Amino acid sequence: MRKKISADYQKDLLARLKDPEYAAEYLNAAIEENREVFLLALRNVAEVQGIAALAKKAHINRENLYRALSPTGNPQLSTLAAVLEVSGLQFAVQKKKRAA
Repeated sequence: MRKKISADYQKDLLARLKDPEYAAEYLNAAIEENREVFLLALRNVAEVQGIAALAKKAHINRENLYRALSPTGNPQLSTLAAVLEVSGLQFAVQKKKRAA
């Protein structure tokens, strides 16, 4: 039963990530957690379009994109920017929130 719930969650998540505003909020929340969570979140955003199709549009080798978006990946800024661009998103910088 647990596997079905997980598959349903992933399917629902990918459906919601088709909305660029939702995807932006999702990535912003993930980046506040840590690098690994952000890369997993970005991979989910990429999966909405299909990693192979996104890699082609972004002019990135498919295998390198899979590797870059893995939890142990170390993508270059240009790779991240290309994935976001093709996904209809962009980087933004803001003042860090103070700890309570």
